[in-house]
Amino acid sequence: MSVAALSAAVLTAAETTGEPEGIELLLPAPYDILWSTVVLVVLALAFYKYVLPKFNAVLDERTALIEGGIAQAETAQAEADAVLAEYKQQLQDARAEAARIREEARAEGGQIVAELRAKGNDEAARLVETAHKQIEAERQQASVSLRADVGSLATQLASKIVGESLEDEARRSRVVDRFLDDLEASTTANAGKGN
Repeated sequence: MSVAALSAAVLTAAETTGEPEGIELLLPAPYDILWSTVVLVVLALAFYKYVLPKFNAVLDERTALIEGGIAQAETAQAEADAVLAEYKQQLQDARAEAARIREEARAEGGQIVAELRAKGNDEAARLVETAHKQIEAERQQASVSLRADVGSLATQLASKIVGESLEDEARRSRVVDRFLDDLEASTTANAGKGN
């Protein structure tokens, strides 16, 4: 058909139907409905056959990715919770170990202080004992020296008083010992009366 014939057919159809009125203005012609339905069915079949499966595949892929991400996130969260619990346990163990070490250090420090005190007391006792021994030795040395000096002076004095020489060592020793014994006895007697 040519364009002229088509135009003539459309004009003829338009003349036969006349002007639509009322509700007919809103309703399309029956042939438009028929051809629109055919085109719609063809498009729907093409969409259902080609587009919809690809669209569903993309949606399924995204759903799988999201579910996989959620599973990974849950796994990561579970691992993080396990690591956190392990960290808390290690921290608690470390605190307990630190407390135990502090207590051991305190006990060891107390023991060291006690040992040092004992050593100090022993050393002080040893020093006091050494000092006492030294004092006793010096006292005895002074006593011997004093005895000798007093004996010599007493012998000289006795020689002058008696008028004879007391150079004989045995005699002089007896006189000195007797004199010192008398002196010691009188000192002890005076000390006993004073108390």
